[in-house]
Amino acid sequence: MYYYMLLSREFELRAIALYRQGRLVGPLYTGIGHEAVAVGTSWALAADDVIAPMHRDMAARFVRGMTPAVVYAQYMGRAAGPSRGKDGNHHLGSMRDRMIGFVSHIGALIPVAAGVALASRITGSKYVTLTYIGDGGTSIGDFHEGLNFAAVRKLPLILVIENNQFAYSTPVSHQYACKRLVDRAVGYGIRGVQVDGNDVLAVHATTCEAIEFARTGGGPSLIEARTMRVRGHSENDDASYVPRDLLESWRQRDPIAAFRRRLAECGILTDEIEKEIDQRIEQEIQSAVSFAESSPWPRVEDTCKDVYSN
Repeated sequence: MYYYMLLSREFELRAIALYRQGRLVGPLYTGIGHEAVAVGTSWALAADDVIAPMHRDMAARFVRGMTPAVVYAQYMGRAAGPSRGKDGNHHLGSMRDRMIGFVSHIGALIPVAAGVALASRITGSKYVTLTYIGDGGTSIGDFHEGLNFAAVRKLPLILVIENNQFAYSTPVSHQYACKRLVDRAVGYGIRGVQVDGNDVLAVHATTCEAIEFARTGGGPSLIEARTMRVRGHSENDDASYVPRDLLESWRQRDPIAAFRRRLAECGILTDEIEKEIDQRIEQEIQSAVSFAESSPWPRVEDTCKDVYSN
């Protein structure tokens, strides 16, 4: 779990550098500070379960089997990316990895995920579906419609709210009047749990409980993971609207640093193992960048392929 959290962090830090050097195509959104949520939730899933990540869940993609090389190729608009060069952003999925591609109309993934969970019910399968939404996205109509449908049908759906304190530049105090976002679960008649989104083990344990509840017919769960978006909405945004003292207080609670200390205190993460992980990730990132930049651009004749099913 520590490896995937750190891999995601280093991947995105290198992506920021590549973006500022003009080597990526399109805008860049990162999940720096969200690693405990992405890893803790995705690590709890079984191989047959389905996940629908958002733009701050890169670590979840890596846990499910996607590689940095393939994602960098996507970011650079190369043919080796999942969209084969038709997109240079987060709209990437993998049927092999049971991963639904991100829909950038925030909230639109929830009805899709509810449909996937309905398919599990119809076919008599036991897989569950997990997806995410930001605090701002809980005000979108798709949030209500998808979650309400899942609640009424008792579908095996887990919806994780990544409450990172700001919806673009709007603080949570201007977004909702309830004390906790997870309290909305009561209105849908489903279970709701709030968890420290910077504690990967707490996130993992909470998600395991929700998965078991869904798999045994209990229905959906709403999980509110409280964390912080420590960078702007995208790399075009300097986040100057975020109070500096608030940002610094959350940086002191960095999920990777906290987990590193915990593992070291337990004697699990030794200096030698940490060095091995650091070197492995450094080599993996460098190799991934080289792979992406040496990959071919998409061919003009492939422009209309894989656009429609026929």
